[in-house]
Amino acid sequence: MFERFTRTARDEIRYEFTVVDPKIYARPWRAEMAFHPAKGPQFEFACHEGNYSMRGILGGAWAVEAGSNAAPR
Repeated sequence: MFERFTRTARDEIRYEFTVVDPKIYARPWRAEMAFHPAKGPQFEFACHEGNYSMRGILGGAWAVEAGSNAAPR
């Protein structure tokens, strides 16, 4: 795969890529898209292994809040 980022204007970056994989595709193929600055604040979007244990983490807190020594839900 080949990638290229090109600044085409003060507020634009063009992203181009070409996929070359003769085992999968009969011929190379390419695509491109323009990136523009986002309006407003940026927030990270990411997965985290803690997401899998969130029910247990919150369950313990719920039990404490309820004043119970019972097992978490």
